[in-house]
Amino acid sequence: MVIKSSVSLRADQHAFARALVASGRFPSVSAVVQQGLDLLKQQDADAQADRAALQALLLQRADGPFISAVNLRSAWAAQRP
Repeated sequence: MVIKSSVSLRADQHAFARALVASGRFPSVSAVVQQGLDLLKQQDADAQADRAALQALLLQRADGPFISAVNLRSAWAAQRP
């Protein structure tokens, strides 16, 4: 379903969108704006997934054994060639 909406663009944004239409990449300025919104939606979903994965990792690490800085440095030193 398509819903008509009014959007205000800066002059440079409108010029860029018109250039994309003129080059044949998009059929209309509306299509350019729709693509931009789709990209923002995907970017937001990716950021939410990243935050959830980081939170899960932090929770997993918090439940794991404590490793002191001295022991961690020793372990790193032992792994270096």
